[in-house]
Amino acid sequence: MKGNALAVSVELGKALDKSYENASLDEVLAAPPSALAGLTDKHDELLAGLGIKTVRDLGSNKFFATAGVLVALAGKAD
Repeated sequence: MKGNALAVSVELGKALDKSYENASLDEVLAAPPSALAGLTDKHDELLAGLGIKTVRDLGSNKFFATAGVLVALAGKAD
């Protein structure tokens, strides 16, 4: 198995748009946010206004990362 050339696992398949279910991790990360199930081209346009043009951008955005950490911390505090 080399680097990020693996096909996305079946478990992640449900989180992706059908057209990306068999894509490699690198392909998914380079894809627009609409590669994620439930997001559309309109979401791509709105997110682009925030400088987010790929799934990688979305996952590494400092605001989304901070929000994710806060949600995780809230779960630990309960």
